[in-house]
Amino acid sequence: MPRLWIAFIPFAFAAVIHVWMLAIDAQDATGPTKLMLMPFLALAVVWAAHREWTSAHTVLVTAIGLSWIGDGAGPLFPGADTVPLMLLFFAFAHVCYIWLFWRMLPVRRVPLWAGVYVVWFVTLLTVLWSDLGGLLIPVAAYGLLLAATAMGAARCHPLIAAGGALFLFADSVLAFELFRPEALPAWSSPLVMTTYCLGQALFAAGVILTVRERRAAETPAAVPAEALA
Repeated sequence: MPRLWIAFIPFAFAAVIHVWMLAIDAQDATGPTKLMLMPFLALAVVWAAHREWTSAHTVLVTAIGLSWIGDGAGPLFPGADTVPLMLLFFAFAHVCYIWLFWRMLPVRRVPLWAGVYVVWFVTLLTVLWSDLGGLLIPVAAYGLLLAATAMGAARCHPLIAAGGALFLFADSVLAFELFRPEALPAWSSPLVMTTYCLGQALFAAGVILTVRERRAAETPAAVPAEALA
């Protein structure tokens, strides 16, 4: 267990630096530091799980990689319309997370409290309806994927469930930043990235722990030497 948390130290350090750059409005540093986040998180997964690699880890790293492209949609695709590209690549990332949480790693049925995510989706879309314009359908489709991710996360390890709630919260605030910025305080960007980074890290840690716990449960207990005498 301690080794797992050590693997996340570089990512945590990069996340703190990025959020601090946002807080002090250091525009020249926010872009580069943001692009450092997901590679460090992928490194944490590889470091912590390389000896017990499974298809779940592959899907997880794929989701993290797609999230990195979504994070860097602006600088990676100069001249393109950033918001649709960001939605597209994060949508692909959520498809990976949905597969992980609904098909590969669930430990329970969808709890009743997860119904709040349906209420969230309807409420957010209603509030922002008039501001979305031509992006109404892409945003609605992305919102469905986000809600499905959060509901699937609720079926999994508690760390994954918490990550789903934080990821959804981060994207909810981001939606207001993009489409109704006047409704938010100046510190909304640091809040978005703090909850986003925590959500992604909890997803990663929860997947790693779930795989370890399942492998431990499948491994036969060692037979005491005296029992063989």
